[in-house]
Amino acid sequence: MKKILMICAVLIGFAFTASAQDNEKAEFKFNEEKHDFGKIPQGTPVTTVFEYTNVGTQPLILTEVRPTCGCTIADYTKTPVKNGEKGTIKITYNAAVVSAFNKTIVVTSNAKTPVKYLNIVGEVVAKPAVSSK
Repeated sequence: MKKILMICAVLIGFAFTASAQDNEKAEFKFNEEKHDFGKIPQGTPVTTVFEYTNVGTQPLILTEVRPTCGCTIADYTKTPVKNGEKGTIKITYNAAVVSAFNKTIVVTSNAKTPVKYLNIVGEVVAKPAVSSK
């Protein structure tokens, strides 16, 4: 009986320790995780900024921000973001091809949720032809 109680006590201790460690991690809170550019003219790059706050207790460090397409460029806060502070991820989409688009940006960090997915959507439309008179 003593052995069973001892094993239970150890298991409960591990559970509390794991739970406490999770609560001590950094964590994102984004203002938005999907941005809709609407209709944009072909050949005109567009940019949006995803802003986030670290709502965890440890500094939040982005280790990689990777667009899934060569038509998208990312720039982001590279310094640790302390609890309660804000960081940004700036995304620029090159609107070269006339069509609807839905692009994903993969954000990797030391957060409780280590991988986040941001999306940009919209439709690239042809520029009106310039008439010469």
